[in-house]
Amino acid sequence: MDAQNETVSAQRDVWLPLAPAAVGMVEQQVKPVWLLVLSARGIPYRLAPDQSEMQLLVPEEHLHAAIYELQCYETENRNWPPPSTPTRELDQSVLATLSILILLAAFHNFVRADLIMINGVLPDWFSLGMVQAGSIRAGEWWRLITALTLHADLPHLLGNLAVGGLFVFLLCREWGTGLSWLLTLLAGLLGNLANVFLQPAAHNSVGASTAVFGVVGILAGVRVIRHRQHQQYRWSLPVAGAVALLVILGSEGKNTDLGAHLFGLVSGIPLGVSVELLISRFGPVPRLANLLLGLLSMVCVAGAWWLALS
Repeated sequence: MDAQNETVSAQRDVWLPLAPAAVGMVEQQVKPVWLLVLSARGIPYRLAPDQSEMQLLVPEEHLHAAIYELQCYETENRNWPPPSTPTRELDQSVLATLSILILLAAFHNFVRADLIMINGVLPDWFSLGMVQAGSIRAGEWWRLITALTLHADLPHLLGNLAVGGLFVFLLCREWGTGLSWLLTLLAGLLGNLANVFLQPAAHNSVGASTAVFGVVGILAGVRVIRHRQHQQYRWSLPVAGAVALLVILGSEGKNTDLGAHLFGLVSGIPLGVSVELLISRFGPVPRLANLLLGLLSMVCVAGAWWLALS
């Protein structure tokens, strides 16, 4: 009788190897996380050396259950974590961005020093190009663009060039120079437009800070799309960071136009979301198209000033 019981017990203690191929894995190595899965499901297991690798053993009566649980785990976690979108670095962005920033600085110096004459006359650049809410409502829409190229003084200019140049450079690395500058211009235009209709007719302003905060909003929109598949609420962090920058950099100073900064930021976020979705689906903008978009942004600024001076 005892011999018969020992035989039955020996049969019950049969341990079978669980090969990774049975779970549907190409690599022939046991994952450490599998041990946690089996423990969580109450399935006993053993590890035994097999040449240079470890072999996973489970009782014969638990073999099918172990394979099923591990297959479920691998299926549910096949695409996790989601791959992060690689940064698209474009080598032409540094020189082009610096060139545009230098051009803006030179324009400021020429205007302040009265070095540019039109038909033999020194134009009043500020009265012709600044944001004047009443004039824009009356149809002088070009002021939405020309005001972005004017600055009250040298500290105002240097602040926008330093902060704005950094953010524009980061955006150019993502999308290329032409598209980035065109969207920067568009965000500044939309921010000024929204601000104009919420300000009294006598409201005046100049400066590129509306476009600068537009770029901050665009970058926040890009990060929202990059993080949309990550854990819950993480996508909101870029927006919170953009708002924090607005509070730190765009809400202080006697002559600060907080409305323009706020609406520049708000205008930039949907632009960043929309363009990043398109680029994620169709691929980055080709180099030639980026060049043409850059020329278009310059034509828009030049055309706006032509209308202002005419």
